[in-house]
Amino acid sequence: MARKFGKKNVVKIDPLKYNVGLIGESGVGKTTLMKKVCEKLAGEDGYLILNIGREDGVDAISGAMYEDIPDYPTLVEFVEDVVENKATDYKDLRVVVIDTIDELFRIVEPEVVRMHNRESSAEKRVKSIKAAFGGFQAGEDKAVELVIDKLWELKDVGVTPYFIGHTKRKSANDLVTGDEYETLTSNMMAKYFNAIKTKLHFLGVASIDRTIEKQKVKQKVGADKVVGKVVDESRIVTFRDNNFNIDSKSRFADVVEQIPLDADAFIEALNDAIRKELENDESNKGKSFEEVKVEQEKEYEEKVSKAVEKANDKVNVERNVELARKILEKSNEATDEVKQRVIKYMSENKVSLKEVESTPTSVYEATLAQFS
Repeated sequence: MARKFGKKNVVKIDPLKYNVGLIGESGVGKTTLMKKVCEKLAGEDGYLILNIGREDGVDAISGAMYEDIPDYPTLVEFVEDVVENKATDYKDLRVVVIDTIDELFRIVEPEVVRMHNRESSAEKRVKSIKAAFGGFQAGEDKAVELVIDKLWELKDVGVTPYFIGHTKRKSANDLVTGDEYETLTSNMMAKYFNAIKTKLHFLGVASIDRTIEKQKVKQKVGADKVVGKVVDESRIVTFRDNNFNIDSKSRFADVVEQIPLDADAFIEALNDAIRKELENDESNKGKSFEEVKVEQEKEYEEKVSKAVEKANDKVNVERNVELARKILEKSNEATDEVKQRVIKYMSENKVSLKEVESTPTSVYEATLAQFS
């Protein structure tokens, strides 16, 4: 019987199911806002801010839950640990905040160069990502692939990435008229930023909204000088700019255009946009918001459980060889009592150190843990 492709999408109620980005100038309060948003949505144990590369914005935020990710190998180690232990050590983790996107790609670029050189002969080795994998931005494409693949491993087990980045003012040209205008956008390479932007459901741009009045200032010599004086300013987040001067974005048609830079206002903007979209879904007519939320949470838990189970069935041969070696080393050092316990565990679970190419890596991890 032929398979019939196609299924109807159901809008998810939980804002933590959506990819969210926030960019803005340094010091405007991006990391503080994201910390408060995550605490309100997921609780203190439900989020982690990843302090990427040289980023140190979390240093000045009291009580923030974070982890330093200085390089790509550490990122890989972190993701693998979360995926393998999602059901235990990270059972409450719902979101990781990438602080910042700029630094994330900076730490990935050396890995791309290393990958190229590992696969190349001595005369074809390179020092720059621009020359990697044949050049013509093929190295940058590989960096995008690594970032998306690694972060989406977290999404597969129910941990959503939120992104923080910096902004700059940039000149752009209208595609129709050719007229030049100025836009507030990310300060990173367009290829990298667009790769993340296309994956976001919400992208807010944090900025300072100033009211400036022109005033005359008397000069000791010559005519009076007209200067601008700031009479009022506030910190705001823009989700949609109809003038396209701010590089914000939302996949939700009814998102509010602008809010104060405030955690409650930020959450309400997400919830309001989601709620309005949900009201347009005929399949949810007659159900309360809470009923739909309970149904979706049950579906989410089942999906995560299956994903964790599947992830733990993965076979990493290189890692298995290392774990098998460690198990043998521990066995040589262990007491007879511990040895017997490990032998019993391996017998009951049919663990063989010779089957490194077919045994799920999680099985060897669990066997090594028996020595503790």
